[in-house]
Order: sequence, then C-alpha cells, then structure tokens
Amino acid sequence: MNNIYLISDVPGYPPQISRLLSMMNYARYTTLEAVKNLSVHELDFLLDAESNSIGALLLHFAAVEYAYQVETFEKRELNEEEMSIWGAAIHLGEEGREKIKGNDLSYYVTKLNEVRERSYDLFKTVNDDWLDQQEEFWHNKQANHYFMWFHVLEDEINHRGQIRMVRKRLHS
Repeated sequence: MNNIYLISDVPGYPPQISRLLSMMNYARYTTLEAVKNLSVHELDFLLDAESNSIGALLLHFAAVEYAYQVETFEKRELNEEEMSIWGAAIHLGEEGREKIKGNDLSYYVTKLNEVRERSYDLFKTVNDDWLDQQEEFWHNKQANHYFMWFHVLEDEINHRGQIRMVRKRLHS
C-alpha cells in the first residue's frame, strides 16, 4: 500500500494482473478509509427498513470477491456450505439485515483481508492470457475474466458510495 496511487507492476504478478490488483488495492484502501473508526452501532445503522448497513456492505465485498474466486478459478458456483457462510452477504436485503450485525470493524476487516489474501494466491497461478479467457456470464452473455474481476472492483466502488452516504447520515 506504499504506492497506492500507482497503477503499475506488483512484484510476483504479470503486468495486466498487476494493474488489476493495483486498482483493487486502491479501491480497498479508499473503502477502509471510509469506514475508519466506526463503532458497532455505526456499522449496524440502517437508514430505513429497506437499506443495508455499512457492516453488511463490507461483508458483501468479501462475499462477492470469494464468489468470483470460486467462479473464475474453480469453475463452479458456491456450494451449500459456502452459501451458509456467504449467502446473507451476497444477497443483502432482509437476510443481510437479520444476520449481519453486532460485529466490530476488525471482524469485517479480517474477512476482507482473508479473502483478498486468497485472491493474491490465486492470481499467482495464472498469467495475463487468463484474463482474456471468455465464458458464459450474466444472462447468457460472453465475458472474459478481466471483466469479471473488473466487476468485483466496480461493485466495491459502487457500494462504497452507499457507505459514504450512510456515514454522513449517521451524524445528521
């Protein structure tokens, strides 16, 4: 994280994967800055009966990244055991509001870090050509691994906007 503003080579990874990881690292850095020092109460706060808490959104980031690890590297969907762990965080909504609460910030950061470490390990097993590999994706469309992992990054950035809005509303 020393060169967070550089999208460049990451030691141990090929050039395109390095750039993808650089962008993912920057997104994570800004996410962690957005939630710094939040209490359990603040992490569990709901704007209304239909919203997601900041804590649920943080766990959603880890769940989405884990799901894409399984989909792109293992070529399968989450199994029943994995869904019992990650399902509420993937689906959010009612299920997330019921099941994701009462955790301190270190709980969420630990989950984010564990999943990211697994991503680092998995990305060491492939080369840049892997990013171009295509397969069926949403609604029977073709997508390559680069797009799929871009979506992991995009999802975090999108929901981080929600986190910032919720945080502003906490103290208004």
